Parts: sequence; structure tokens; C-alpha cells
Amino acid sequence: MASFEELKSKYQSVIRQVQAQGIQVANLHQQQDGKLFIKGTAPSQEAANKVWDEIKRVNPKMDDIVADFPVDSSMAAAPASAPASSAGSRTQMYTVKPGDTLSKISKQFYGNTNEYMKIFNANKDKLKDPDHIQVGQELKIPAA
Repeated sequence: MASFEELKSKYQSVIRQVQAQGIQVANLHQQQDGKLFIKGTAPSQEAANKVWDEIKRVNPKMDDIVADFPVDSSMAAAPASAPASSAGSRTQMYTVKPGDTLSKISKQFYGNTNEYMKIFNANKDKLKDPDHIQVGQELKIPAA
């Protein structure tokens, strides 16, 4: 049976993917049956799926790991593919959908409708008025 450190080493790329996807880890330990146990809340199903893909890449049998990544879409996390600014904060791109407002998008990413000006200010090159956004527009969502 592999030690906890050996399992962590084997699944290091999975752990990096968890961090890159903004998944908040609640548990990371070795179970009594010797399997690595990892549980964390994912900001989206896409983020959880990327971690599952990495788990399957490392060990297609998944016979030495137990994982659980419930999704909480109220979490505002930038994915690994988001470009990083020189300060190290991450920016995410978002495509405007029918019914969206900057306040609604702000609530989705920051948990607060009043942060909409942060999005507006990051997109002044495309937006002239925070009350007028267009379906299909690509907006930069600055890190919280």
C-alpha cells in the first residue's frame, strides 16, 4: 500500500489542477483503505470535469483515489486558462447571455451586485454605458 506522500506525489498534477480551477479543498487525506481522498467545492461543472479528466489521465482505473467535487456556482473563481496580469491577479472572460446585466454578472462572479463598476471599468474599451451591454459581447471579469 502506498503512503500518503507517495499518493500525493502520484496525483500532484491533479492537485495542481484543483488549485488552477479554483476548487476549494475541504479534505485531502489517506483513508483507512489506503486510498487518497480529496474533496473540494468547484465553482463550475467545467472546473470539476477538468480535475476528473486529470485524475483519469493519471490513473484510468481510479483504484487508489476517491474524489468528490460538488459544484457551487456562486463561487467566483477564474479558471487556469485566464490570463494573469503582471500583479498576479487573474482576469476571466465572459460572454454576455440574454437577460444579463452588469449587476447580474457581478453577482455571479463577486457575490455582490454592487461590484458591477469593476466590470464596467475593465471594459471601457467596449462599453460606453454600464446599462447597455449586448448579447454575445466578450467582457473581461477582473479578479475579485
